[in-house]
Amino acid sequence: MENITVVTEFILMGLSDLPAVRFSLFAAFLLIYLVTLLGNGTILLAIEADSHLHNPMYFFLTNLSLLDICCPTVTVPKMLENLLSERNTISFAGCVLQVYFLIALAGTEVFLLSAMAYDRYVAICNPLRYTVIMSKKLCLQMAAGTWVTGFLHSLLHTVMTFTRPFCTSNRVNQYYCDIPPVLALSCASTYVAEMVVFIVGGILGVGAFMVTLVSYIHIISTILRIRSSDGKHKAFSTCASHLIVVCLFYGTILFTYLRPSSSHHPDQDRMVSMLYGVITPMLNPLIYSLRNKEVKGALKRVIVHKRL
Repeated sequence: MENITVVTEFILMGLSDLPAVRFSLFAAFLLIYLVTLLGNGTILLAIEADSHLHNPMYFFLTNLSLLDICCPTVTVPKMLENLLSERNTISFAGCVLQVYFLIALAGTEVFLLSAMAYDRYVAICNPLRYTVIMSKKLCLQMAAGTWVTGFLHSLLHTVMTFTRPFCTSNRVNQYYCDIPPVLALSCASTYVAEMVVFIVGGILGVGAFMVTLVSYIHIISTILRIRSSDGKHKAFSTCASHLIVVCLFYGTILFTYLRPSSSHHPDQDRMVSMLYGVITPMLNPLIYSLRNKEVKGALKRVIVHKRL
């Protein structure tokens, strides 16, 4: 009979045991986290302060910036605490909450990106009816739907993960709690839990991805039919930032979750998860602010107003 025990805490692996390296990691992640909070907070402030940005595109961008603040907040503060204390532990309840909110926020972002793609599709392919189709009521319903679906979707995966019995090992091969490394500690078969991730996550994820893909097929087709190069550039510039964010997000998410557990390599997984969980939320406001003239203009007006 296998040795099954009651796990009260997990040990998070992947952080160096060398004091000098731990301090460097602490400083680096603290800086990245602060830049993420500052960047996304500035986007939120700029959109709220500038009435010209009170439209569906920037309403969804507000939601994206909020997600990009919440997502690293789920993992980075605990990681910084462990780097200082050198304990690398997290309680069982803390691990459950970390998995739940991480998957919920990632799922919400998947659906939000598809909503943003649909918004760009209507704006470019049906501009005369844009204000009628993308009404305030529809935008609120779409945003609420992305959050509710993301959190309900995460509840299923969290229950399936933490109702497995765990063996004596409580060492999570990751710097935070996530489904693949936690499932690897289970004594029981993880086939059902993995199938739930593949099937349910796959259906919802592929559905959202198809909305994004079909929207951009129509967008690109419409842009290519525009005769003037200036018109093409102007049309493409309205969705270029979103397209870059979509590629960054989907690339890392698909690589992390839509693979069998046997193909997961701890060092490789840590690098990829760090990209989408820590680095991408920092890059998103830079992508939108650097490529979007309206956002840059709003930021300048906010800065000037603060100085005055």
